[in-house]
Amino acid sequence: MTFPDLFSIAQIVFADIILSGDNALVIGMAAATLSPELRKKAILWGMGLAAVLRIIFASFATYLIAIPGVLFFGGLLLVWVCWRFYCELRDNIAEQAEHALEAKGYQGSPRKQIWNALVTITIADVSMSIDNVIAVAAIARDNTALLVFGLALAIAFMAFAATTIMHLMTRYPWLSYAGLFFLIYLAGSMLVDGAPQVMQLAGFSGDGQ
Repeated sequence: MTFPDLFSIAQIVFADIILSGDNALVIGMAAATLSPELRKKAILWGMGLAAVLRIIFASFATYLIAIPGVLFFGGLLLVWVCWRFYCELRDNIAEQAEHALEAKGYQGSPRKQIWNALVTITIADVSMSIDNVIAVAAIARDNTALLVFGLALAIAFMAFAATTIMHLMTRYPWLSYAGLFFLIYLAGSMLVDGAPQVMQLAGFSGDGQ
């Protein structure tokens, strides 16, 4: 295995860790308003749905990354993810989620509360699953083995380790900031590499015509 492959694997692992933890954080915040019994169900639903969505989007990843311009627009999407992640770090959302999950939760209409939480969790899962798949595909590019490895790892993290990752990100804030800088780097490389395709689609050529 060459050094570039090892470097790509390291990037994929780190991206999966950060994005899975961020996904778990949003699920935790949405479920924190529920009673402890409903909270467990909502978190289980959220983690399971996130894993399933990653499987679904992963099946289209090789086709998705081949679409002209998708790398650039994926980079724009990742820029939004970076901004959202920065806002979470700035507002100390991870620690708030940790405390909220330890609290007794909101005692209101169970059906209404869990429905509202599940809607929030589902929307977050769809968005973050797409983010995760695009990030892995952007790192792996045309290396199918790396792509399969990265997406399988993302699914495993989301299914079995997302809550643990969230707790680690809360306990060690530097991990979250390192993840943010890495996502900024990845978004920048996607924008730079994808820009020529967008210019070509828009009718601009490299000779200035």
